Amino acid sequence: MTLIRTAAVAAALSTALLFPLGVAPALASPVGSAAAGIHASTAHASWYGPGFHGRKTANGERFDQNDLTAAHKTLPFGTQVRVTNVANGKSVVVRINDRGPFVRGREIDLSKGAAAAVGMLGSGVAQVRLEVMG
Repeated sequence: MTLIRTAAVAAALSTALLFPLGVAPALASPVGSAAAGIHASTAHASWYGPGFHGRKTANGERFDQNDLTAAHKTLPFGTQVRVTNVANGKSVVVRINDRGPFVRGREIDLSKGAAAAVGMLGSGVAQVRLEVMG
């Protein structure tokens, strides 16, 4: 066998041994999911609103900055998440209806209404605890 062919066979066998049923392991989101048994984490949050009010979100509904909604990169649309501001203990339950945030280091983008509920409008960002409710 040639060196390239030997390497290809070795790679195929390694893959077959690691994934015998052809199922790759699930990639856990930073928050996790109920199915994975991970329900909570600490994250950086930001908020958005005025420039997006009335526009369509990633799930197709119109964004209302006063609703208790949020954007997350990986959680399924409709997921309920309790967001608690670590600094003041205020919390709110939001529904994921959009994708984002697209700023490095941030995990969730709250609507203006949700940000007001947890007391982070002035600062714009906050350290929060995220608990996936379902």
